[in-house]
Amino acid sequence: MEEKLLTISQAAEYLGVSLNTLRRWDESGKLVAIKKGSGTHRYYREKDLEVFASDLMKFASEWIEDGIEFPGTFYCPTSSVFNARLQKMEYALMQKPGFEKLYSLITLVTGEIGDNSFAHNLGKWPDTSGIFFGYDLTKRIIVLADRGLGILETLRQVRPELPSHVVAVEVAFTEFISGRAPEKRGNGLKLVREVVIEQPIDLFYTSGDAEVRMKASDKVFRVTRGQRIVRGCLAKMEF
Repeated sequence: MEEKLLTISQAAEYLGVSLNTLRRWDESGKLVAIKKGSGTHRYYREKDLEVFASDLMKFASEWIEDGIEFPGTFYCPTSSVFNARLQKMEYALMQKPGFEKLYSLITLVTGEIGDNSFAHNLGKWPDTSGIFFGYDLTKRIIVLADRGLGILETLRQVRPELPSHVVAVEVAFTEFISGRAPEKRGNGLKLVREVVIEQPIDLFYTSGDAEVRMKASDKVFRVTRGQRIVRGCLAKMEF
């Protein structure tokens, strides 16, 4: 049985990127095309595109660190785009056997993390606005990321005495913080913690050099200092 090949136009539509992006990825070796004829026509194996698009954590990490391009299907430039994709994910979860009681909570946690990024960076994005939002329900993984201000700089607007990323992230996940009306900074992540520790959900969350790893069996909430400084925020959920 022959492998299904897609033209460069079909591959661009599949990944949600431009033709020029695919050409750059081919030339750099990031996603190599199959050349046919005189070598001017590029084709892609559908299976290769599936594998390429499944490395969600790699795409998100490279984007927030270096601004490296990723498949546009994961980019949510506005909160309305994010919430539309969130509803699509929720519907897909509803169709999966065994998720009858969990799908709404997974959607809730995902929504709080994504909305948190938009609320905290509204009108203050350092460069690229919007968030990365990708999921693979077969692998049971969801990844979100932003290139925003990060938790420490955001909370210092109402708690200027916060000394570090670790302390700021701990505050965001454990305290009710009221900012100037109508914004309430940090409360979305507090709800995230309350849900995760009661459900079969594993969460990794990082901002600056602060890292949080949570799962239902954890008795104590801890924020640790990581080996690298992450711009904005990065989250990975497994369930």
